[in-house]
Amino acid sequence: MFRILFYTPEIPGNTGNAIRLAAITGAELHLVEPLGFDLDDAKLRRAGLDYHELAVLHVHPDLAAAWAALQPERVFAFTSDGETGYADIAYQAGDVLMFGPESVGLPAGVKADPRVTARVRLPMLPGLRSLNLANSASIAVYEAWRQHDFAGAVR
Repeated sequence: MFRILFYTPEIPGNTGNAIRLAAITGAELHLVEPLGFDLDDAKLRRAGLDYHELAVLHVHPDLAAAWAALQPERVFAFTSDGETGYADIAYQAGDVLMFGPESVGLPAGVKADPRVTARVRLPMLPGLRSLNLANSASIAVYEAWRQHDFAGAVR
């Protein structure tokens, strides 16, 4: 339903958690290379538990290839300098929720890409830099899914 895009993720545990998130919510996970780890990394496997085979995962050699595969209508770039609050968006099936690498976030050129519909922020207390990547993706995906009444979920 929703598509998570990690632009050049660096930490295998975060991507492993996102693999589990994708499997549990029915989202797709798209990774843009270069990755800061090998997909066979033990930390990635441990964080993803046994959900790897249940998740829809795509790896793209660069952002242009990701855009070509995704053909997105709407892209939300999650960034600490976003102008739009994550809960102020009416999410639609097929939306791309994009997150940057853990150490630096999304580069200015990626945030300025014409495909980006809005730069989005998660609320934080002043003076703090960022929230963990996997946690950020979880908050965004669950808000989008909540707006669709958790379509397909067992309750």
